Amino acid sequence: MNLEQKLEKTTFLLKDNLKTLRVGRASSGLVENIEVEAYGNTMPLNQVASISIPQNNQILITPWDPDVLPTIEKAIIKSNLQINPVSEGGSIRLTLPPLTEETRKELTKEVAKYAEETRISIRNIREEEVKELESSGISEDEKFRKEKELQQLIDKFNAEVKEIQQNKEAEILEL
Repeated sequence: MNLEQKLEKTTFLLKDNLKTLRVGRASSGLVENIEVEAYGNTMPLNQVASISIPQNNQILITPWDPDVLPTIEKAIIKSNLQINPVSEGGSIRLTLPPLTEETRKELTKEVAKYAEETRISIRNIREEEVKELESSGISEDEKFRKEKELQQLIDKFNAEVKEIQQNKEAEILEL
């Protein structure tokens, strides 16, 4: 895996982590990766049920096999969503309460935490690359040029992380 792919993977993971945060409106990303015990295995929810958004504050989960409904309910209760599932026939409805100001502030702290973890990952990738350059045996001029190119790439990805963080925080603080 080359350097740019590693950096892209770190920003992809950031976006993936931020999808699980509850902002003011419903999103399938909140529940699609909840682990559900089904058929003797543990699987993500999106592999055992369809997930739809009937209203901007509701998530409707319809399992493909009705026998899995109770285990989906249990998995949602165990998750950190803090939302009680309501069983409606063959489906489960989750109604998201409006976010309080305090909750919004906590969520922005979570976003900042995820962004900082991503920046640390980027920094570690940079350090690995610099060590490789040190041990490669190339000339000082070539090493200096490659370090400069590396820093430009790192700066680009750090700017992308900052933009992702700012966009998510603005989305959360939106009333």
